[in-house]
Amino acid sequence: QVQLVESGGGLVQPGGSLRLSCAASGSIAGIYFMDWYRQAPGKQRELVARITTGGFTNYADSVKGRFTIARDNAKNTMSLEMNSLKPEDTAVYYCYLQQPSPLREYWGQGTQVTVSS
Repeated sequence: QVQLVESGGGLVQPGGSLRLSCAASGSIAGIYFMDWYRQAPGKQRELVARITTGGFTNYADSVKGRFTIARDNAKNTMSLEMNSLKPEDTAVYYCYLQQPSPLREYWGQGTQVTVSS
């Protein structure tokens, strides 16, 4: 069993920056990837960024060049640095972890990010 806890959300002004963190604990071993998702009211939950065990990353087009995902395998943590924030970035941001063999997936509780002046 794996537990995920997000932190770092809050209220920021447009153009500002914020850094989210996800701490993972439990039976974590081998190859796995971690994602950041977000969901705004009235919208479908969307994948924001993904990082694999080997450090390969993928970003949604809407955040490319503004967000940076990273992980520290020794500490079992993942971060999302968000720069040049826009009001449309407002959402609940979720940490997600997936392990294979057998397939296991876990979600954090979410952290609110609000971009407003």
